[in-house]
Amino acid sequence: MVQQKELSITEWVNGLLSKGRNSFTLKEARKAFSTDSEAALKLKLNRLSKKGKVLSVHKGYYVIISHQYASRGILPPALFIDGLMKFLNRPYYVGLLNAAAFYGAAHQQPQEYYVFTDFPVLRPTKKKGIKINYISKKVIPVSLLEKKKTESGSITISSSSLTAADLIQFDKRIGGLDRAAAVLKELTEEIKPNSIKGEFFKQVPVAVIQRLGFLLERLLQRYKLADYLFEQSRKKHLRFFRVPLKTTSATKGFPTDEKWKVIMNAQIEIDE
Repeated sequence: MVQQKELSITEWVNGLLSKGRNSFTLKEARKAFSTDSEAALKLKLNRLSKKGKVLSVHKGYYVIISHQYASRGILPPALFIDGLMKFLNRPYYVGLLNAAAFYGAAHQQPQEYYVFTDFPVLRPTKKKGIKINYISKKVIPVSLLEKKKTESGSITISSSSLTAADLIQFDKRIGGLDRAAAVLKELTEEIKPNSIKGEFFKQVPVAVIQRLGFLLERLLQRYKLADYLFEQSRKKHLRFFRVPLKTTSATKGFPTDEKWKVIMNAQIEIDE
């Protein structure tokens, strides 16, 4: 009886690629090479990693580097983040500038990647010049998320309306309000008023709604969208209190917009 030749780990990885897979877990590798000791298996994986064939992006989770991305030494996060978050068993969505890019509202590829997930807090992932930042929220609002196709499957991103709110709430993460407003200018073309649903008002802080509404109306002149946001805020019985436009600046001696109750303590400039 002829004994079947055992697959090498390179052949096994290539087999996964041929099936459309771009990642695998250490658990899967252990199962495929069950006759190997733990030390022997990790040695094989380390050799593959040194050759640039695979990369561990999280303990126990490897991405496979196809020829297309060999020069980078890592896949774009959009191609593996969905699988990684499923491996971690965490709800998530890709947000801020990375989500805005899917709506055609980010001119440059962001240097950092932002993923929203629940608690406990995840440490940033830093690999091969790519940094993935994790922002924790108590609730990941499923009804405010969208699925987008990628070349390797799909990815979950924030809806255009939630992206807009996050850009305002986490403006310091992307370089400040000027940058947020510049992205918002193009993003608002993708926001339909009726997409701002009840869950939006439950999940987005009132102060963020005020600042967003103010910018939509006073800076971007998106009057229809601003009016809708204001009317829905009233229907939801949201109470507006005085809040600064720029949270890190002084607030004394500045006028307040009476409609949105926003202290106008900053001049927002949008680069054309």
